[in-house]
Amino acid sequence: MGATDTSRLPDYAPIPDRALGPALNAQGYYVGRVEGNLLTTRDGVVLFDAPPSIGRNIQRAVDEIASANGVTNKITHLVYSHHHADHIGASSLFDRRVTRIGHEETRRLLLRDDDPTRPPNEETFQDHHTLKIGGERIDLAWYGANHSPDNIMIHLPDHDALMLIDIVNPGWVPAYLANFSQDIPGYLEAPANALAYSWSHFIGGHLGRLGTRDDVAVHQQYMADLVASAKHAIDTIDPGSFFAKYRENVWAATRELLDATAAAAARPVVEKYTGVLAAADVFTESTAYLLMQALRFDLGYGARVRP
Repeated sequence: MGATDTSRLPDYAPIPDRALGPALNAQGYYVGRVEGNLLTTRDGVVLFDAPPSIGRNIQRAVDEIASANGVTNKITHLVYSHHHADHIGASSLFDRRVTRIGHEETRRLLLRDDDPTRPPNEETFQDHHTLKIGGERIDLAWYGANHSPDNIMIHLPDHDALMLIDIVNPGWVPAYLANFSQDIPGYLEAPANALAYSWSHFIGGHLGRLGTRDDVAVHQQYMADLVASAKHAIDTIDPGSFFAKYRENVWAATRELLDATAAAAARPVVEKYTGVLAAADVFTESTAYLLMQALRFDLGYGARVRP
């Protein structure tokens, strides 16, 4: 495969040091303590998701921490945060006798997808469910669709930790289209649901850094600023000039109008958060675009009934 010419690729703002996670070891993974022995129990190990990007390093990490804690390295339970392959695509590496747990919608979607790398979860719940495994308590909750239809909250009260995947990326802005989220009203609501719990350590699922309550609050403010800016752009940009320019080519007018509105919405937010959240200049416009559409289609903002 030939080399790619990178000379014309754009430059972006530097990444703030506080956004970066710990260094990986020679095998490409990192094992660290969150609080207590999260989550090696006296009866076995409980995993939360099994990303294919980590793959067999999962078992290596389990072996390392179980040895350090003087407990068994046998994995007995695997909790699915949601059905997406980037989070549970290595589930098939583990024994079929491992108890897989997740939301009822997760099971339905995995049965639909019929992907051998993601065996469907046998145990399901609807809204709230408490697991007690090896003396440990794990509270699971579903508040409705957000990033995906089935994405759940995982609270570990004895370890002062909460796991909510693909909503808040501690220290970073969301990637493309609000982390490719499917339900924006639910996505916007999810951080408040998380903050209603008692915890100090936040596990967001990407980019390698544990989060804090402050990280979630900064994310909330970033999204609130972006919503306000998107509303202002919708209110102030005149669609008529775009349609006058392109006349019968309505798709050209639509594209240029939407792109211009997203760019206008993103501009002040990028300026405010560059140096505060990593990659504010990379992905804010993409998320602004999706927010603008959700405001219009899901929440009816700016809709005008023809007189």
